[in-house]
Amino acid sequence: MEKTKKVSMSKKRKIYRYSSTAEEKTRNQQRRVIQHRLENNIFAYLYSSEKPVTTRELSRFLSAKNSESEIKSIIDSLLSQKYIYKNGRKQLVLHKTAPLYKGNLEKNSKGFGFITEPTPYLNAAPLAKDPYISAAKMGSALHGDRLLIRITRIRNDNRPEGEVVKILSHGRDTIAGFYFPQKQGSIVHPEDPRFPFHIKVKDSAVKAHEGDAVIVRINRDNQSSREMSGEVIEILGSPDNIDVQMRLVIEKFSLPHRFSGHALREAEKLSDSFKSSKDRLDLRKVEHITIDGETAKDFDDAVCVKKTPKGFLLYVSIADVSYFVRPGSYLDQEAYARGTSIYFPGRVIPMLPENLSNNLCSLVPGKDRFTVTAILDFDHNGKLLKKEFTRSVIHSHRRFTYTTVKQILIDKDSSIQRLHKPFLTQLESAYELATALYAKRKKRGSIGFTLPETEITLADSGEIATISTLKRNFAHQIIEEFMLAANEAVADLFSHSHSKALYRIHEQPDVEKVQEFCVFAKTMGLHLTKADNSPEWFAGVVEQCKGTKTEYLINNLLLRTMKQARYSPDNAGHFGLASSDYTHFTSPIRRYPDLLVHRELIRTILKDTTEQKKHGRSLNLQEKGDFLSARERVAIRAEREMNERLKVRYMKKRIGETFDGIISGVNDFAMFVELRDLGISGSIGIKNLKDDYYLHDEKRYRLIGELSGTIYQMGDSIRVTLLDVDCQRNRINFVPSEKSS
Repeated sequence: MEKTKKVSMSKKRKIYRYSSTAEEKTRNQQRRVIQHRLENNIFAYLYSSEKPVTTRELSRFLSAKNSESEIKSIIDSLLSQKYIYKNGRKQLVLHKTAPLYKGNLEKNSKGFGFITEPTPYLNAAPLAKDPYISAAKMGSALHGDRLLIRITRIRNDNRPEGEVVKILSHGRDTIAGFYFPQKQGSIVHPEDPRFPFHIKVKDSAVKAHEGDAVIVRINRDNQSSREMSGEVIEILGSPDNIDVQMRLVIEKFSLPHRFSGHALREAEKLSDSFKSSKDRLDLRKVEHITIDGETAKDFDDAVCVKKTPKGFLLYVSIADVSYFVRPGSYLDQEAYARGTSIYFPGRVIPMLPENLSNNLCSLVPGKDRFTVTAILDFDHNGKLLKKEFTRSVIHSHRRFTYTTVKQILIDKDSSIQRLHKPFLTQLESAYELATALYAKRKKRGSIGFTLPETEITLADSGEIATISTLKRNFAHQIIEEFMLAANEAVADLFSHSHSKALYRIHEQPDVEKVQEFCVFAKTMGLHLTKADNSPEWFAGVVEQCKGTKTEYLINNLLLRTMKQARYSPDNAGHFGLASSDYTHFTSPIRRYPDLLVHRELIRTILKDTTEQKKHGRSLNLQEKGDFLSARERVAIRAEREMNERLKVRYMKKRIGETFDGIISGVNDFAMFVELRDLGISGSIGIKNLKDDYYLHDEKRYRLIGELSGTIYQMGDSIRVTLLDVDCQRNRINFVPSEKSS
């Protein structure tokens, strides 16, 4: 009994010691939370103050909830860490190196988030990665809010962690969601999972049906982590409608989609009446043609190719948008805010109003149009001998589609050739020049990724008619080569004349990502030369897997190692094109950076101080480049999102059908499958692999059955059956049908 009692007492002592330690740990955590909250309140107050703050003012602001000794202790701590300093005896100011940053919150549906493109408040150290903010340190901030944050630590992977100090501005006051009537007041579930709460709305004047998509104006003064209040301001209708889906994407990405009355009135007043000018070369007799897709509506480029004794003379004429859209005008402001046109299947959110994009600036056949022309003289091997740029007026003589040009040049369709006989010589010359330019570009190491593009066509009813892989041919390549040549020629002019212009740059990939790719490629049986991080090496890898079953996957993964191309006044060259000088000149109707390039080009070639004043010079090209690069990324994400929504709805009608795919990725929870013919991605949950228990072999990018040894390797072909789709979360779920080699 005595022995048993001792053991029992010992256990009690252990339990007591454990409890004491746990309680002490909890108290310490609570003290740290209170201390951090006080510190952040001080940061926020000093940040908001336009002048130094006295300790008395600060104490008065904080004393409602904190003792004087606590406040003094916190101030002393911040002074010792050099986060604040004394300006005189009693005034406090934020230190220039305090770890404070401003940025926008990109929130995850799970509650945590990241601060995108953080900028130091003053002279804080630059950050290697976007800071992570946990849900517990988010406060009341919502996705899209602009925040002042404080960095609290840097993790081993160089990812900074921080906490919200102050909400500088609200990202949005309206949210799209789905309406559900209830007895005790109706609610709206936000469509965007980055808003993980529901919104209470009043039933009065709401005539929506259950499940309808609506727009709600939210009340930020009355919110909790799970609930907000708001008011329905617009009923969109059934989420099965494609136009409703488009509007939901617009709301999710906060896309400007309506022109102001001022901008529309400016556009309507513009005229295409031609007046002769010493600064505009008359090229109406030069036989310009356009080559575009069948559904194209705006034509911002036209070309003409002539054979010469030395080689070829190429005219690339681009719509002179800068003539109509002047700096500082309402049209200019709204075009800049958009940054780019956004293209959805059968729909477009244009950068410019229709009177410009589809009329005055569209190089339609049979109409005189103002243009900026690059006149490029090449030898027979595609070497540029001479370049000239001019403001011009042209007359497009014929509109061709890629299909028609293919029928003429590739298929040698005699009936089509007869219809376009006056242009056969020019098209044949264009083919020869494009072939030479392509060969020259490939020789220098330009990377030619072979990734299929998906084309979604809609029926007149708005329903999805077909989803197919876009077929490219050399007709596409002809126009691509001519546009690349013009872009490089303009950039080369800027580089040699030291112009202040925006370049289109593409920097070298990160060495670590390339090494990771090489490890994977080895598991796929590829024998690569040692990576030297040059365009030639990348081009060699693409060429090596061309025509093999791994071609799609290798191209996709190799592309992921690349950095995103962006706009910058610093000419860092274009890695993917293996080009030392590159810019965007050829699409000013749909890309604002091209409009800026046109303005700078016109200033450069005219050397006219009056024209310079008229167009105005950008004072902060770096800021514009960063903003326009960000707008481009938003547009890409929005276009991808819309396509994914339509693909999910298309597949909804095909549940139970079987498809051929390729395993595009694996992790601990799922295997990802790409249907290449449709460009549709889905997943197979590990829980749906019923024949065995599968383990994730992370190093070899595969799943292995524990009992059977069955292997699902990334890159393998696989036959799958469509299990179900989740339209609300845009997810497609498959199960294996039969495994193929």
